[in-house]
Amino acid sequence: MTDTAKIKNLTPAEVKAMQQRGEIVLIDVREPREYGADRIHGALNYPLSTFDPAAMQLIDGRTVVFQCGSGKRSAMAVERCQAAGVTIAAHMAGGIGAWQAAGLPVITLDPATGQVVDRG
Repeated sequence: MTDTAKIKNLTPAEVKAMQQRGEIVLIDVREPREYGADRIHGALNYPLSTFDPAAMQLIDGRTVVFQCGSGKRSAMAVERCQAAGVTIAAHMAGGIGAWQAAGLPVITLDPATGQVVDRG
């Protein structure tokens, strides 16, 4: 059983504001296919399937925030970090789905043309 009390659930609006202030590194833990289909501006991709919490110690001093499609995998990434002794506590609750529902900008692929579309 996981202790979700140690996980800080951020809203999309909080994440966007923190991003704009340059306070965070946003890491998308979805698989590359998902990341390629739609992603948040500035988010880095580090799939949960190959995730190593030790790599998070290399981040440049900014707060790491994880995100995924719905919030489940990003919470798992936080749990993995905490179990490995890496001090990361935040993820975006609701994932990119909540981000899009809030009307925040994303980068997508046009399925008809394969072109990258900036929806921001």
